[in-house]
Amino acid sequence: MKGKRHAKIIELISKNSIETQEELAEDLRREGFDVTQATVSRDIRDLKLTKVPDGNGKQRYAPHPGDEKCISEKYIRVLKDGYVSMDKAQNILVIKTVSGMAMAVCAAIDAMRWNEVVGSIAGDDTIMCAIRSAEDTQKVMDKIRRIV
Repeated sequence: MKGKRHAKIIELISKNSIETQEELAEDLRREGFDVTQATVSRDIRDLKLTKVPDGNGKQRYAPHPGDEKCISEKYIRVLKDGYVSMDKAQNILVIKTVSGMAMAVCAAIDAMRWNEVVGSIAGDDTIMCAIRSAEDTQKVMDKIRRIV
């Protein structure tokens, strides 16, 4: 459960400007995680999150800049834990995940910043990635296979 919660935290802070532990706890509860402020505080420490300026005069949570390798390893773990299968249709890659993990796996793929991936959307257990070309789709599939 901790791994899924950590993956969800990474997803939430990458998509939203979250300023406080209370906001993060509320977002996690909306996503179905039963958390306390103490749990969120430990998660922030475990994930080595830091606060950075959000450009609007406020601060938001983000991965610690020196921990990119550590964060990358977390994304790889999320991808490994959630991945079930994948298939392609020209430059569209469809990835099947464990139920409820598509958003976290999608966030992990987005965070890897692969040049071939134009964008991705996720449902409950399915991700659709728009890839630059059919050839690039095969490259992305090979990258994912090496990871999982």
